[in-house]
Amino acid sequence: MLFPTTIAGSLPKPEWLAEPNTLWAPWKSSGDDLARAKRDATMLALKLQEDGGIDIVTEGEQSRQHFVHGFLEKIEGIDFAHKVEMGIRKDRYKAMVPQVVAPLRLKGRVHAGEARIARTHTTRKLKFTLPGPMTIVDTIADQHYGDRIKMAFAFAELLNEEASALQADGVDVIQFDEPAFNVYMDEVNDWGIRALERAAEGLTCATAVHICYGYGIKANTDWKQTLGAEWRQYEEIFPAIAKSPIQQVAIECRNSHVPLELLSLLTGKVVQAGVIDVASDTVETAEEVAEVIDAVSKFVPKSNIVATTNCGMAPMHRDIAEAKLMALGAGARLARQRFG
Repeated sequence: MLFPTTIAGSLPKPEWLAEPNTLWAPWKSSGDDLARAKRDATMLALKLQEDGGIDIVTEGEQSRQHFVHGFLEKIEGIDFAHKVEMGIRKDRYKAMVPQVVAPLRLKGRVHAGEARIARTHTTRKLKFTLPGPMTIVDTIADQHYGDRIKMAFAFAELLNEEASALQADGVDVIQFDEPAFNVYMDEVNDWGIRALERAAEGLTCATAVHICYGYGIKANTDWKQTLGAEWRQYEEIFPAIAKSPIQQVAIECRNSHVPLELLSLLTGKVVQAGVIDVASDTVETAEEVAEVIDAVSKFVPKSNIVATTNCGMAPMHRDIAEAKLMALGAGARLARQRFG
């Protein structure tokens, strides 16, 4: 199939899951109630994607409060009780983050529940997202390792352990989210890609890396206003990614100011091309989606294009996110009719 569709990973949570303390009012919700609510939200996310014609679905990250911390919560050696303020993305913004205080070790499976629920309730290909090692170390304070690279590879080993288990759960595509890749250019080439490769080592399912300029918070929006008419940061890292065994690269293409000719540097890779703008409430038309797919096809073989969203849609209003999901499916169908 030309131009299969997927989403970056996250979808907005239903109101009854976003406010867990009022899940089953007037009585107090239990842990079992919350687990059932997460299961139901995951099933709803799958149904919405299938109704929208999405070919490679995700569980919508419905069981996670944050795309990084959802993984960290199941790791020994991390102190969530005593968070500290830290600069994120080269001090682009500040955040209260947990601390690494001891050697890192998985407490057990991290995402078995949501992966197995998703696999049980869809026959379509299933993608699952994990944070990448560089982005993790850029989102947590180190009070133990004393070395950013050493800590990144410690996280990479744990990511690999969970990714291997997700593969065994029936996941078809494992995507590592690395927004930090467009911030620390030298480090990406020096050790970031090596750490990512360690996280994906031994996997036989499809592997992907998602890179983006950041969405959902004002600090990212303000920063992007300083980047000028063309965003060429990827030019520094795409050649190295092209040489890596990671098979797919998810990248924003609609309204991002990324020159599409840079995609030609990703020789041999499947490009998950973002054709849906998650920084705008304006819902794309099928025509607009097809136009972006066509523009990408000038630099990427048609057989290597997957249509997706620029980034996750978790911060968006649910009705808008759902409408954009439908536009993604409709636009890909139109592109197949025109260019297939």
